[in-house]
Amino acid sequence: MDEDVLTTLKILIIGESGVGKSSLLLRFTDDTFDPELAATIGVDFKVKTISVDGNKAKLAIWDTAGQERFRTLTPSYYRGAQGVILVYDVTRRDTFVKLDNWLNELETYCTRNDIVKMLVGNKIDKENREVDRNEGLKFARKHSMLFIEASAKTCDGVQCAFEELVEKIIQTPGLWESESQNRGVKLSSKEEGYGGGGGACSGYCSVL
Repeated sequence: MDEDVLTTLKILIIGESGVGKSSLLLRFTDDTFDPELAATIGVDFKVKTISVDGNKAKLAIWDTAGQERFRTLTPSYYRGAQGVILVYDVTRRDTFVKLDNWLNELETYCTRNDIVKMLVGNKIDKENREVDRNEGLKFARKHSMLFIEASAKTCDGVQCAFEELVEKIIQTPGLWESESQNRGVKLSSKEEGYGGGGGACSGYCSVL
């Protein structure tokens, strides 16, 4: 069934609690919106196959909890990811200010340097905007990220965010080609001492 799928990609969605990470994911995978959606506890996981530029990619999308008390779960989720979507709420400046913390966490736990990052300013359907679009754009440029504003409620920009992210990953062959050949075990020099498969923890035990 998956014979025509070019590659399977691991995509993460991160950001403060309540910015709409789960709503973006649900809108993208199931095309539904639930205004009463409860906060994610731990991690949620969905799979969706999309076609970008004639290439089919199967996306394994991990939606992590934004709340501090669940943060201990995260290091293993970052491992091996090829793409990450950072989400903030355009009506809550605090969620924009804290993006730096999320980027730091990403750099700490992510196992690859060339991971593709997409910044999404969510909830543009709301009136009480606190973060201007240009601010988001400026932040994204500063950190070499793709950028889009979206609304999980109205569907604006959601499909586009995921498609652009996947397109950029596919255009970065080193990110996914070796994955297909050796089932996702890609050793960097600092992991080589852990045996052929990098062991279950790929040399990152210390951060768990």
